[in-house]
Amino acid sequence: MSSATSTDSLQPWQLFTLAGLIGATVVVFVSRGQTPAGIILLSLTIFAAAVVGLAAWRTFAPLSNDEDGSGPQMLGGRTRAALEREKTLVLRSIKELEFDRAMGKVSEKDFAEMSARLRMRAAGLIRQLDAGAVYREEIEKEIARRVKPSHSESSRVASKEPTARAASGVCAACATANDADARFCKHCGASLGRTA
Repeated sequence: MSSATSTDSLQPWQLFTLAGLIGATVVVFVSRGQTPAGIILLSLTIFAAAVVGLAAWRTFAPLSNDEDGSGPQMLGGRTRAALEREKTLVLRSIKELEFDRAMGKVSEKDFAEMSARLRMRAAGLIRQLDAGAVYREEIEKEIARRVKPSHSESSRVASKEPTARAASGVCAACATANDADARFCKHCGASLGRTA
């Protein structure tokens, strides 16, 4: 590992831990003639000071960051995290409902009604999350920016574009981008021509 890579990946907590350990070691060497209990207490005090320094850094670092303070991504008046949390809860509720039906706690009529309601809610949440998902385009732009193909590579890629489009999961019927492992279109349900 190069020195540039190791310095770039040094985290603040690692710096404070290292400073605390170095300080405690210096105290051990400097305090000759002290009792072992005194040396241990001095070492712990130095290490505690490093922990306090880390806590102070974590408290004041957000005030000095130059990152944009745009906050969390909002989708339909709610944050993405809230939608993800609700989706997880709805999917868990569907599993619990299926388990209750298997155990005989829920009648078929009640199961059909509740299951349909929960599945509609889950589908709505997934559609809402997918509608706000611009991360795929951002990732593709970043990859294209970092990996600039040569002229011969770009002509070879252009000749394989229709095949790559089919392999990437773009539906031929409605042109919706699907996940790479999808066998059916998430918008229209058409087969993407893939086998398991």
